Amino acid sequence: MGAILKKRTNMKRTIILVTTVLAAFLFGNKSFAQEDLVRVFRWYVPQDGQYATVADGEYQDGQLINWGWQDKSLMFWAYRTPGPNRVAVNGWFDPVSRAHISVCEDEFSDDQMLKWGYTQKHLQFYALTRRGPNTICVYRWKIVKRNSWITIPEDSDTDIYLKKGFRMKKYQYYGVSRSVDSPIYDQL
Repeated sequence: MGAILKKRTNMKRTIILVTTVLAAFLFGNKSFAQEDLVRVFRWYVPQDGQYATVADGEYQDGQLINWGWQDKSLMFWAYRTPGPNRVAVNGWFDPVSRAHISVCEDEFSDDQMLKWGYTQKHLQFYALTRRGPNTICVYRWKIVKRNSWITIPEDSDTDIYLKKGFRMKKYQYYGVSRSVDSPIYDQL
């Protein structure tokens, strides 16, 4: 009788172990896609009269606020890691004009960016190269008189930036449009 009870207990433990491992695997894979996404914000830098594109975790918010940056606004989501149909987006800074710019890899060579006076190249995020479900096209606009750049998703009110003198609209990449009521992201 004792041997039968011991077998049942071992069998229950085995079933619980297998169920736990299977559940962890299934739920772990589901959350990986969400963990791979990173929020991308636009900050206004009033002392320079310019905008900067900043990925979540690139800098601490407290640090940016301490520098005087304002008006943080979520633009879109991107990816933390490389993958198919993704392009690396690098941040650059021009210490003379104090311009911040986000540039896709191979959009301009590093040598060209350095010749234009940009320094402090750093990886910001990975963006999609093709339109897909829940994506938005992201453009870069330039204000020539200050040599200033701004990243604007297609769903933004571009009239505001046209009034401020931004021109030279250029396609860059696709961002992920993510809203609270969008269950598709549970399937990524």
